Amino acid sequence: MQNTEIKQYLTKQKLLQHIANNTGLSKKNVNAVFETLNETIKAHIKKDGPEKFILPGLLKLTVKNVPEQKEKIGFNPFTKKEMKFKAKPASRKIKVRILKNLKDMVK
Repeated sequence: MQNTEIKQYLTKQKLLQHIANNTGLSKKNVNAVFETLNETIKAHIKKDGPEKFILPGLLKLTVKNVPEQKEKIGFNPFTKKEMKFKAKPASRKIKVRILKNLKDMVK
């Protein structure tokens, strides 16, 4: 693999072209790899999937199920007046954890 210096942010098309040039694959094949990667991630993080995905050496995605919060009464710390906090429905959040290899690339 060539280690070319990159001076500017790569758009999607430029990234596909860069990878195609460095791997010998066609742009169409590189695009197919990215589409497959997107579908694989989607299958992993959906509700009935494992809710975890690791891109080796780069990052780890996990889905966190946040329970619903009931309406509650609290105090405004500035005015000391009582106030109501609205109820929040249950939700799902995605957490991205950067792996060591990616952290080391920044140093």
